[in-house]
Amino acid sequence: MVPDVVVAAPEAERTWRPDFVLDMRSLVAPLRRGKGDPTFHTELEGPDGGSLWRATPTPEGPATLALSRRDGEVRARAWGPGAAWIVDGVPALLGAEDDDAGFVGHHPLVAETRRRMPGLRLGATRTVWDQLVPAILEQKVTGTEARRSWRELCWRFGEDAPGPTPRRMKLPPTPRRIREVPDWEWHRAGVDNSRRRAILACATVAHRLEKAAELRGEAGRALLQKIPGIGIWTAAEVAQRSWGDPDAVSVGDFHIPSTVGWALVGRKLDDAGMLEVLACYAPQRQRAVRYIEASGFRRPRFGPRFSPKDYRTY
Repeated sequence: MVPDVVVAAPEAERTWRPDFVLDMRSLVAPLRRGKGDPTFHTELEGPDGGSLWRATPTPEGPATLALSRRDGEVRARAWGPGAAWIVDGVPALLGAEDDDAGFVGHHPLVAETRRRMPGLRLGATRTVWDQLVPAILEQKVTGTEARRSWRELCWRFGEDAPGPTPRRMKLPPTPRRIREVPDWEWHRAGVDNSRRRAILACATVAHRLEKAAELRGEAGRALLQKIPGIGIWTAAEVAQRSWGDPDAVSVGDFHIPSTVGWALVGRKLDDAGMLEVLACYAPQRQRAVRYIEASGFRRPRFGPRFSPKDYRTY
């Protein structure tokens, strides 16, 4: 006779019914760093089913959050010292605090995507460190390289996620653990010196940088940019996820200016041109970019793709 499997009871849980159209898949997509992200596990099937697991640091300690949805309600369960904190923030994570009042689709593509996808909202993790490290890893490299480095750092230096996770999951490495990573392990993870220095600089003042999620907006982004190696692009990428910043455009991105240009005016644009075209959407320019990205539009390709560079071979 096979004994029953005992599953640890959650240390915090709640049921929440959103009063808006909820698209959980699109809300959490920006938080997942590739299919092999060890801090994430998803089993989402259809518009109203499946589950999502996320391992994350919180101000109260590490936590694992499990979300499932049925009959229009979201059930949240959490384990670990930060369980109560992470459960309390579920509505914010799923876009309840997002306010698109005053937003107008000035371009047909944006207006049509907004009409077609009412569940596309901007969620907020309310944490900075776990969004800052992967954003730095994405500087000046391909997504494939950045996701590989994130996986390797998490697997080697992150603690096991608390709770009865459906598979082995890892927490992001803590600032203290990051400061202990030896040079050869950074090289093994494919992280060059400039990105390593930026991550280490953030790790020394990580507790202060969490203030950015409270300041929000331009003030929050400015605080992040006080750290050497953190520029406009990285600060915007963090802001979009940490506090759902609707105006934080990723200036300096390799693809976004061109995508925005071809989608809205039918030609390639640089950063200055992109900001000029998006000016009519201020203070919700990033929201317009999200609609463009979600629309399915693909810009023309005229040349070879940017080739990955494996820094582990240097």
